[in-house]
Amino acid sequence: MAARLYKTPGQFKDENNFAGQTAFVDFNLVKCTLVKSFDFYQALPHPVSKAVFIMFVVSEVHPFLAGNGRVARVMMNAELVKAGESKIIIPTVYRDDYMGALKKLTRQSDTASYIRMLQRALEFSGNIHHSDMDEMQHYLEQSNAFSEHTEAHLKIIPPST
Repeated sequence: MAARLYKTPGQFKDENNFAGQTAFVDFNLVKCTLVKSFDFYQALPHPVSKAVFIMFVVSEVHPFLAGNGRVARVMMNAELVKAGESKIIIPTVYRDDYMGALKKLTRQSDTASYIRMLQRALEFSGNIHHSDMDEMQHYLEQSNAFSEHTEAHLKIIPPST
């Protein structure tokens, strides 16, 4: 974000933002929406529920002019790591599924698609072995992680034994 200082990284938006036809929370309502959402977040009993919820809230509110998706995924993964769970990585090839599930949740209150998308991403992410860079690179390439969605689909490869 250092190259995009005009987007005021780290500061709440001072104008409304859109993604295509989707209008996000009015910039005048960002702080109060996040505060109220945080009350719901704190009431959730399970860390995975908290992670899934906080990712959606940041995505839905879109409190910044840029970087909202990255912040949403960082918040989700911070919750998962705090609970000793595996991080969730959204590979390039899975971006359309990720965005589609978020849109369905926003526009149609379809929680099932969102949960399925995150479960699939978690299954993929849980098979990445971070201790061996060559093995990790091989897994990512074999899974089509770096491919554009139009070129391939995400393949979840079971861990080798």
